[in-house]
Amino acid sequence: MRRPARHFLLLCLAVALTGCATGRHLEPATGRSAPAPVLRFGVDTFAFPNESRSKNVGKPDLYANYCFVMARAITQFHHFARFAPDAPRLTPAEYTERVRQVTSRAPWHDPLPLEERVVIPGFASLYELSAAEELAVKAGLPGRFWGWVHWTNWRVTFPVTGAGQERVVAETLAEIEAGRPVQLLVTNLPTVELNHTVIAYDYRVYEGRFLELRVYDPNDPARPGYIAFDRAERRFFASDVFDTNPGDIRAFRMYYSPLL
Repeated sequence: MRRPARHFLLLCLAVALTGCATGRHLEPATGRSAPAPVLRFGVDTFAFPNESRSKNVGKPDLYANYCFVMARAITQFHHFARFAPDAPRLTPAEYTERVRQVTSRAPWHDPLPLEERVVIPGFASLYELSAAEELAVKAGLPGRFWGWVHWTNWRVTFPVTGAGQERVVAETLAEIEAGRPVQLLVTNLPTVELNHTVIAYDYRVYEGRFLELRVYDPNDPARPGYIAFDRAERRFFASDVFDTNPGDIRAFRMYYSPLL
């Protein structure tokens, strides 16, 4: 076998095993109070939605299939932008350029010090900016094509183990406790209903057995969504995800390294 082909196969195997690796123990995280939420919903989130094609047939200027772009941008704004509400406002074109500067940085990089971040003048938050300058913000966000075809999206077709899913939730809790939002790829394939991404930013434990993640869903800017993890059966389920029936799902982390 030629060396490039061998390396490619080894890389595919490594990605597949992320769904099968032994899970980290959850007790240390779930045995103490959850930290403060990493994001403030309705402040650090977008004011506009990723729109559904099936629910907006014929709508002009439909903003659809941008869920991966929007979720990734939440992390990028969290890490690389700061808002200066008392500074003079810019033109729409200048806001578009500021958004491009923020979203051109890889989301897996460490957050920048405040003095090195891209300054967004005239607004106090991402929500305010995206409400007042919706078109400028959309113009500054990346295109959706590469989000569709990103090679790690094919993980939704891989089998998973309980240990692998436990590892995902343990890493998610660790990131939230460290003050970082977590982008998750969620799916209920082979049911053709949910193949989507959300941002986990808070959690709670209830009934001693279930761990519930509060998530920002790009499809619903009006309220948070929820996915839960059954610690006994080591599986995720959608407890309150926009336009999705409650039931078992699989979850994978996204954009936390150059490969994944």
